[in-house]
Amino acid sequence: MTRAQEQRLIERAARGDRAAAERLLKAHQPSLYAYMLRLSGRPDVAEDIVQDAFVRVLTHLERFDPRYRFSTWLFTIAKRLYVNACQKHKPRYDSEIVDGWRGDEGGQAAQAAISGEVRANATDAITEAFGALTEPQREVVLLFHQQGWSIKLIADHLDIPEGTVKSHLHRGRLRLRRALNACDRKRAAIDEVWN
Repeated sequence: MTRAQEQRLIERAARGDRAAAERLLKAHQPSLYAYMLRLSGRPDVAEDIVQDAFVRVLTHLERFDPRYRFSTWLFTIAKRLYVNACQKHKPRYDSEIVDGWRGDEGGQAAQAAISGEVRANATDAITEAFGALTEPQREVVLLFHQQGWSIKLIADHLDIPEGTVKSHLHRGRLRLRRALNACDRKRAAIDEVWN
């Protein structure tokens, strides 16, 4: 959806058009949920935050400044809700749920089981390595790699300099690489997926 189309939907939703509000939310729900799930590591927390964020957005649409991206505003609200939720929930990382791996639908059952086990091993290794990141590193890595946000957009969203974003991204990648290379089991699990 273009920004102009999105802006029209926002204006219609602000006037009470339920169909426009529903379309707007459906357009952003998958990416917001994926982001919050990776950030929190808990489906229940991610679902609650996404729901609360949408409620807040819909009740305060008149506050949205169209000079900025709607997704940035939405993600900022969700991040603030997440920070509050952290006081109640300690993050844990369940990669199987986060990544939503699917088995090989067209292949043989044995190949699907092996493939699933290989992916599960890689997912476990990545999840464990991901847990080694600091909160800022984890958030920057997620926004950059999972959401495809630019360095500038991340800097604006987090209200930090672009150089700091680059630093968190660089250090986060290094920590992930070191954590994945820390033991043979993790390295073998990752290599098995890539080969």
